[in-house]
Amino acid sequence: MIRSQADIEAGLAALASTDPRLSPVIERAGPVPLRRIEPGLAGLARIVTGQQVSRASADAIFGRFRTALDPGSPEAILAADDALWRQVGMSRGKQRTLVAAAAAVQSGALPLGQIDAAAPDTAIAAMVAVPGIGIWTAECFLLFAAGHPDIFPSGDLALQIGVGHALGHPARPKARHVAEIAREWSPHRSVAARLIWAYYAAVTRRDAVLANEPDLPVGEAAAAAASPPGTE
Repeated sequence: MIRSQADIEAGLAALASTDPRLSPVIERAGPVPLRRIEPGLAGLARIVTGQQVSRASADAIFGRFRTALDPGSPEAILAADDALWRQVGMSRGKQRTLVAAAAAVQSGALPLGQIDAAAPDTAIAAMVAVPGIGIWTAECFLLFAAGHPDIFPSGDLALQIGVGHALGHPARPKARHVAEIAREWSPHRSVAARLIWAYYAAVTRRDAVLANEPDLPVGEAAAAAASPPGTE
């Protein structure tokens, strides 16, 4: 599991050893942050809140949401009325997603506390079974809330751009190609993803992340205008 900055440094050393192409990438990227967030439903709520909005907006919305109720409590989310959701500035789509997630957590259909120990495909399948949760959301939860060591969101636009630039591709590689490349970095793909996001930010001088601290990558719909990462 990835729980500390020491885990990041160990992963970077392993990546540089197994794939020498990444050594200059590591040097150019600079410090690669841990980017851990709270586990469980609260972490999922933070990721959902941050989709398709600017970092400042995500911070403000999630801050109001946390003040209004406990985002880690499925009961509190299910008890919230429409007025509260509108008051905090949450869109109806995100409201539906978080209500569905809270109901799944409450019923036991989505055991977020056990997901970090599951195989990636199993964990992602359990999460995307909840209406409104797509692959990017599930992958980011596993990366940043669960601390899973071997996740690489190949559909993320910033990762595609970063991988293409880092490895000298003449055009941005598609998601399937990026996934194939990232298989070479297993079992350290979660550190590789953090590295490529940091590299992307360094070479583009863009803020390719959003949400509260620690930073999270933005969704593709928001990124389309700003050129960074992808979502479902």
